[in-house]
Amino acid sequence: MLNRSFVLLLAAALFLPSAAQAQGSRTKELLAAGKPVTVVCFGDSITGVYYHTGGRRAYPEMLEIALQKAYPKAQVKVMNAGVSGHTTVQAMARLDGAVLKHKPQLVTVMFGMNDMVRVPLDDFKKNMIEIKDRCQKAGAEVMFCTQNNIIETAGRPNKKLAEITQIIRDLAKEHKLAVADCHAAYESAKTKDAADWRLLLSDEIHPNMDGHKLLAETIAKTIVGKEISLKDSGPPTPAIPRTLQLLKAGQPIKVLAMPPYDKVIGPALQEFDPKAKVEVTTWPTEGMTLAQLETAAKKVRGMKLDLVIVAVPITPSAPNLESRINSYSWVMNHSLSFGYQQWDVIAIPPSTAEFKLSLGERQLDRFARRLIAAQDLSMITRQKGEGDAELRAVVVRWLKEQARIER
Repeated sequence: MLNRSFVLLLAAALFLPSAAQAQGSRTKELLAAGKPVTVVCFGDSITGVYYHTGGRRAYPEMLEIALQKAYPKAQVKVMNAGVSGHTTVQAMARLDGAVLKHKPQLVTVMFGMNDMVRVPLDDFKKNMIEIKDRCQKAGAEVMFCTQNNIIETAGRPNKKLAEITQIIRDLAKEHKLAVADCHAAYESAKTKDAADWRLLLSDEIHPNMDGHKLLAETIAKTIVGKEISLKDSGPPTPAIPRTLQLLKAGQPIKVLAMPPYDKVIGPALQEFDPKAKVEVTTWPTEGMTLAQLETAAKKVRGMKLDLVIVAVPITPSAPNLESRINSYSWVMNHSLSFGYQQWDVIAIPPSTAEFKLSLGERQLDRFARRLIAAQDLSMITRQKGEGDAELRAVVVRWLKEQARIER
């Protein structure tokens, strides 16, 4: 005859969810119930806010939007604990101060891109387990996240990324954790349309904002169990917070602008605010290739600016599509501060500066708009019927829109 206590324990075990089932369920329940939830996203530069996503947000900020969409009554705060260049070694050293002090209900852990080149795989495994253990001991649920796929380089071969990605999956399975398989989401996108997949990356390893939306959608689905789309989430507003702040304070504004906006932005700002003090430096584009514009963009971060206007014309040549994508992206990347935006950056598609475009040029214009939006940057665009003579009025109207948004 079975011991009565054993029978009771066996019955309890049959009706309790397994650890694998339980992971993520408590956070989901709190979200659904409208209870306060803090999520901390722990990672490296792919998690943190840097130039490749426009310098104002990354997938953790988009995850908060996604979770709010899934549960409109949720009281959710997602905190970004990503630091460029970090491996799991540095992660363990800052875990208490960057993550656990916030008393999160859920910690997402996304490392590997730097570990794969600097940390032995056995050490990576031990570090991931220690991070998991310390978070759970503090009362947080833990979710492991694989990272995006990449454009292979000598330093980061796809074979090595695949190996560390599988380690993350295996660790999650072994320790009965939920895993948000962002790498699989990227691989699926590449299989479906390789050209479209390429436009999810700002450089060889970092996703742009379109790519970060995919990361956030994948993590959100793992948490709540259903698809959530972020395609309709536009860039942050207002687009020029620093410029508006300086105008209010009566401070001078230093502008770097590509033609024809080097001649337009000063008068437009002064029409918008007669007291505006504007110093404009021209960023030359005539006769330059995209690669030359990319090289010139490397000087921007040292110029101590308040506003940068990127208006790459339709004419700069590039040897092939990959070179065009890479150089156009880096013109914008270098125009931004390395981390959080320290100055305003806006980008303008060719059709706004060059009103009459041929069919082939309109295709390049659509390409430019896609890259600008993927960088999470706002665009100034013309409305139907506005010609070259109205260009200043177009900019003034856009400035007024930004001021209304700020209020």
